[in-house]
Amino acid sequence: MSDVLHDARAPVIKVRPDRHEMATTQRLPYFVGISAGTAGTKGLSMYMVVVPPGGHAEPHFHADYETAIYMLEGRIETRYGPGLRESVVTEAGDFLFIPPGVPHQPFNLDDTAAARAIVARNHADEHERVVPYDPAADA
Repeated sequence: MSDVLHDARAPVIKVRPDRHEMATTQRLPYFVGISAGTAGTKGLSMYMVVVPPGGHAEPHFHADYETAIYMLEGRIETRYGPGLRESVVTEAGDFLFIPPGVPHQPFNLDDTAAARAIVARNHADEHERVVPYDPAADA
């Protein structure tokens, strides 16, 4: 017998974002899908991020939650770790996991097309708790 209680009366919620928001720290547009604010989640958020042609996010890390990314289209080089000295390239169909506290910075490798990815976190707030990161501090 499971200790998990299920509420069969809980609603199933559909969300279709009609506008993007601008991530303040990363400076990338994103479309909030599932979050505490849109669907009443308690420990999960999911949205779509768009990296403009030739664009990139600002260096940052997430102090207290995990991030999973699924690339829908485009090619992104994610620089990560101390001083952003490590690198991985993801493209459509790839998944990427970023643990809490790992500094990173994504770069769109295409100067003519946007890259799009679905991002999921084990944090329900759609307003990200992002910490700016200075790679020169770990140089």
